[in-house]
Amino acid sequence: MTQQTRLRHMGWLAVLSVCTVFYLALHLKVHAVQSEVVRSERQIVALQTEKSMLETEFETRANQEQLASWNRIDFGYTAPAAAQFVENERQLAMFGTPRAAGAPAPILVAAIGEGDKPPPFAKFVSPLGRPVDGQLIDASARGDEQGSRPSATISIPLAAAIGNVRE
Repeated sequence: MTQQTRLRHMGWLAVLSVCTVFYLALHLKVHAVQSEVVRSERQIVALQTEKSMLETEFETRANQEQLASWNRIDFGYTAPAAAQFVENERQLAMFGTPRAAGAPAPILVAAIGEGDKPPPFAKFVSPLGRPVDGQLIDASARGDEQGSRPSATISIPLAAAIGNVRE
């Protein structure tokens, strides 16, 4: 190889190196601008969220002012005083009145005692958590037939699993 060829190869290598350095600098600049754009977009989204929250609060406070105005002018409601609060259930019961003569009996909580027999098919529950109507279950599964035992698998129609639907 001659001196001139070597210099030409070294020149091309130098030009390639300079181009690579400029490419890397440009790539880093593009990446910096891109991350700045992403940061700006996130800031815009945060500001839009804050704006909507402030608009909601402004509307809420305006509604509160309107309600306070209506209260002062039309209704005259005031905040409860400390003497208006009751301390226990007995004080609350003193405000009640006795039942009228034709009033229905109060609703009581039902419970099954130890000797009571649970209702038939109380253990069958649909996948949706609803109790299954016993009339929809096959007679062989119920054991209604003479001398038959309940089978290991129970055939429940889809209508029974969905809800209280009769076939």
